[in-house]
Amino acid sequence: MNEIDLSIRDNFSHIIFITGGTKSGKSEFAEHLAKEIKTLSYIALSEKNIDDKEWQVKINLHQKRRPKDWKLIETTDLLKTLNKEDGPLLIDSIGGFIMENIGKEHKEWLAKMDSLISNLIKRKSITFIVGEQVGWSLVSEYKIGNIYIERIGELQKRITRISEENWLAINGRAIKIDDISLEIPT
Repeated sequence: MNEIDLSIRDNFSHIIFITGGTKSGKSEFAEHLAKEIKTLSYIALSEKNIDDKEWQVKINLHQKRRPKDWKLIETTDLLKTLNKEDGPLLIDSIGGFIMENIGKEHKEWLAKMDSLISNLIKRKSITFIVGEQVGWSLVSEYKIGNIYIERIGELQKRITRISEENWLAINGRAIKIDDISLEIPT
């Protein structure tokens, strides 16, 4: 693997996007890439659900892996957090942004997505984003599931376009997709 240049260029955002399926290693890889950054804020983008014991086990595993000097921000309001935090960030995971806005009508969703992309582009510090790959197999029998699949696919295409580096985690391996892919014309 090539070393990552963590220097920040003036007037440009520096986004590294890591995506993959469930248990693919995407979060571990993002944490590996970010491990040398001492002033990083880790945005855990999900609701707190202390009654869900399986979720708590997963949260505990994530917490044990992270360096102790990283600042933890647990939130569902990514836009507000992006406006407050100007240092290096690791967002895990972008699906939480979809879930926070899942009930929005399409037009309102598009405005939220545009706002997110705009905020990410404006950032001057490095931003690692973890995203879920879904929709590679089963189609949900529920409308809300299909809305989630379509929105995350749409959002992740847009994040990929503004990212300096794009990685795919699959089966515990990471592939830098920028080096082996072409952008599909739209």
